[in-house]
Amino acid sequence: MVIHIVMWRLRDHAEGNNRTVNAEIAKQKLEALNGVIPGLIKLQVGIDFSKTEVSGDLALYSELESKQALADYQQHPAHIEAGSFVKAICSERQVVDYEV
Repeated sequence: MVIHIVMWRLRDHAEGNNRTVNAEIAKQKLEALNGVIPGLIKLQVGIDFSKTEVSGDLALYSELESKQALADYQQHPAHIEAGSFVKAICSERQVVDYEV
């Protein structure tokens, strides 16, 4: 199994919304991928409440069947569509992928 974790810092304003609204929209778009992409076991998105200097604004935790499932997930049209919104609203992105 592969764990895929992504953390983002969001722009104060983007796509006509503030950071808080965009975080909620991104969460909905990303969590809608559950049950849509083969090999994606679980995907959760959390919105940070601590608001510290070192905090990300949004975190994604997902479990996939394999490295190939992760590669397929990244190329899936539903992921690309959700990802285009997230790219438009984020200022920073960090990723960790590992096998368990």
